[in-house]
Amino acid sequence: MSDATTTTPGGPADPPDPTDPTEEKHGFRLPSAYTILFALIVLMALATWIVPAGEYQLDENGSPIPGTFHNIDGHPARILVDSLTAPINGLYGIENNKGNINYYNKGTLFGAIDVALFIIVIGGFLGVTMQTGAIQNGIGRLVNRLRGRERWMIPILMTVFALGGTTYGMAEESLAFYALVIAVMIAAGYDAMTGAAVVLLGCGIGTYGSTINPFATGIASGFAGVSISDGFLLRLIILIVGLIVGIIFVLRYADRVKRDPSASIVADMREANEQHFSAGAADAEVVLSGRQKWILIAFGTAFLVMMYGVIPWEDLNLPFPTLWWWFPEMTASFILFSIIIGLIGGLSEERLTGSFVDGARDLLGVALIIGIARGITVVMNNGDITDTVLNWAEQALGDVGQAGFAIVMFGLFLPLSFLIPSSSGLATVAMPIMAPLASFADVPAELVVTAYQSASGIMNLFIPTSAVVMGGLAIARVPYGSYLRWVWPLLAILTVLSVVALAVGALVT
Repeated sequence: MSDATTTTPGGPADPPDPTDPTEEKHGFRLPSAYTILFALIVLMALATWIVPAGEYQLDENGSPIPGTFHNIDGHPARILVDSLTAPINGLYGIENNKGNINYYNKGTLFGAIDVALFIIVIGGFLGVTMQTGAIQNGIGRLVNRLRGRERWMIPILMTVFALGGTTYGMAEESLAFYALVIAVMIAAGYDAMTGAAVVLLGCGIGTYGSTINPFATGIASGFAGVSISDGFLLRLIILIVGLIVGIIFVLRYADRVKRDPSASIVADMREANEQHFSAGAADAEVVLSGRQKWILIAFGTAFLVMMYGVIPWEDLNLPFPTLWWWFPEMTASFILFSIIIGLIGGLSEERLTGSFVDGARDLLGVALIIGIARGITVVMNNGDITDTVLNWAEQALGDVGQAGFAIVMFGLFLPLSFLIPSSSGLATVAMPIMAPLASFADVPAELVVTAYQSASGIMNLFIPTSAVVMGGLAIARVPYGSYLRWVWPLLAILTVLSVVALAVGALVT
């Protein structure tokens, strides 16, 4: 899962701690997402004493009506008490008929406990799957079958890793495959950067073009008030085009290195890398059992079922029953598939429940981030300044047009993705404010979701706060500065792709 503050269940194949990029000893370090988000809560509490309170009139769907903003009497926050209770309200606060949010209220659930529980269960689901070794052995088997045809391995493996990124946000767990892929690539006459790029850019572009990734697209869609299936086609186009561009980029570099080893960005480490990565990793025989094949089928089916459940078929005039699923139903579905995968894998009751709990524990940090991030919105809503901020944004945007709006959203999410490296936390913080702006520009809210995930995906391909980037480069023994100089043309192309796709998507809706 692509989240800079957590580690996804990785099973026994996870790399050792020395590759942990968080061990940097010197220089400035950005605070953790928890610290940043809690600091924002305190700042918002202070802002309720400064920012004028106001509200919009709402239409029958509960959406703000442009041009109806007006000032009202404010309710400044109690700085200490409301800051400390904000994460609690962010998880299970109740909104009453006056718009106030408190855990003792009666009314409608405002907190994100449903989203947090979904994330925890997804962690358990991944933990059970990784415990069976199906994903690890499936990729390892694919590598072995392609031995001798390493040039074909680049597009095939990048596509496989991209599928992991676009469906379940494959990120940290990909660290287990670096040594194997790099060893094979070096043996074939390429270099460590080629092997690292196959994994890092494969998963990263998959997350950048996320279609149904529950950690990014799912959470953002939930807070934007749209289905995860809304905007799917545009995201699929971004994924396919971005992946093709990434594959061509890596292939051109790999071919250049094979013709002229001195063209490698780590040419000075060639002999050392050949010795370092020749310790049998490339020769290890991997067997994918019949059980594991069925597990991979069940794993993919779980995401297909999720997609079917959330698509409003009757709104599309298609002859399929509409289930109207959302987070509670999706959570229950992944619990079911966790059990099914555990039974197929022959896990004992102890190993099944243990791996589920261990996987859930690994994503507990994400669930907490969602509560803290939602607490920011609680403080703003209770202080009646959310609509004021929304009005300021409406005035600042002016009449930029539909295409301009989509591009501005993308541009705003780029620095926000660096400031809040947690993709889940960013979605929780930004969507309640950004999504309503879409209606002012007559742009569908799902386009804001796509702008968010594209910007976050690009930033997480290179920012030093990304555990995946720094961990992968550490395993590959590629200096971070060398990687930046190598990858920036691809980042520029993906940025242009995002801008064009969002602009066209805004104009054709």
